[in-house]
Amino acid sequence: MIFAIFLREIRSKFNDKLGVSWSVISPLAFILALTFMRSNVDGGTTHTIPTFFFMVYGILLTQFFITTVSSVSGAIKSNQALFAFRQVQPISAIIAVAGFELLSKMFVLSIIIIIAYFLRFDVSIYNPVGVIYTFFIVWILATSVGMLFAITRCYIPEIDKIRTLILRPVFFISGAFFSLQDIPNEAWKYIVWNPVLHAVELTRYYAYPAYGEMGISIEYLSVVTLIFLFLALCSYHALWKSAISR
Repeated sequence: MIFAIFLREIRSKFNDKLGVSWSVISPLAFILALTFMRSNVDGGTTHTIPTFFFMVYGILLTQFFITTVSSVSGAIKSNQALFAFRQVQPISAIIAVAGFELLSKMFVLSIIIIIAYFLRFDVSIYNPVGVIYTFFIVWILATSVGMLFAITRCYIPEIDKIRTLILRPVFFISGAFFSLQDIPNEAWKYIVWNPVLHAVELTRYYAYPAYGEMGISIEYLSVVTLIFLFLALCSYHALWKSAISR
């Protein structure tokens, strides 16, 4: 059932003429534009990282979180007709949608790295395990948050408006365009509560250790993710039957 819903997601997301290529062209064009603007200020290197990869990790991780939350939050409602069949449960739709987002974003990242290699950018991943871990932990966090919104949406449809309101500033406060090193230390206490910011900065550090890891913590990111995962699973276990019957 998960695989069938997964195939359905692929068909619905890539049913136009551009198809899969647009999922690469869109973020790549955005990254190149921002890299050009920041390179004029930093000279092509941002805090010891090539500006291109500084933007790649920031923008892709932030977009990954936002798109996964948005997709998973609509997984139950968009597949509700399938729940008439006993063997189909909401968790199948959630896993399929979340899995699609993970695979598509990893595909986009791989293609961008290959393109960067042929364009002779300095491609370096010092700690690939660390980079994979931060991508995976962001996926778990986004899926958990999306699941909470999906369950709430079954009872309160207006929660979609609140979700949009909450996610809108995430792109600007998660380090997609900036580093903690660009901000005075006195202001860190107001923004380091954001786990996505920790994931972005940690990914940059794992790829280029000279970048440093000031103000960030893998323990904080992991604990916050576990808390949201626990809340999401508890909510699902307690409410999924009544949620799909509404």
